[in-house]
Amino acid sequence: MKATEQTLQQVERAIRKVVEKFPPSEEASQLTDIHLRVGQDSGELLAYDDDDNEINRCVIEQWIENKDDDFYQHVAATIRGVLHKQKEKIEKMSLLKPYSFVLEDDDKEPIEELYLVDDDTVILHKDLMVGLDKELNDFLDKLLKD
Repeated sequence: MKATEQTLQQVERAIRKVVEKFPPSEEASQLTDIHLRVGQDSGELLAYDDDDNEINRCVIEQWIENKDDDFYQHVAATIRGVLHKQKEKIEKMSLLKPYSFVLEDDDKEPIEELYLVDDDTVILHKDLMVGLDKELNDFLDKLLKD
């Protein structure tokens, strides 16, 4: 399932509305995570704070009654891309660091941490790490030969 332009726009708007709820300020909120829940049947994308208070909700038409086995993988990739696109605004949110955006299923079970904001830590997505061991070993072998 490839995200349509309409889906990307709807997700971008939803994330932007979440970010707008926490404009940059000197005093950070005690909130530490944004929980994003996606309903596979309803197509709803809901954002909640740590206390389970709803921050935002919208319906993503492409996700309504989507029965794909890898539905949440595609949703995670779509949302992660949007989060990275809005990185500058997300990292200025007035939330207590570290905070993260976590994807959850209908039952509030965490599926994946999509984005972590921390001053000193950077989390790389697992796909970026594929083959890193081999590349480092090849580099080390070449370095030792010279």
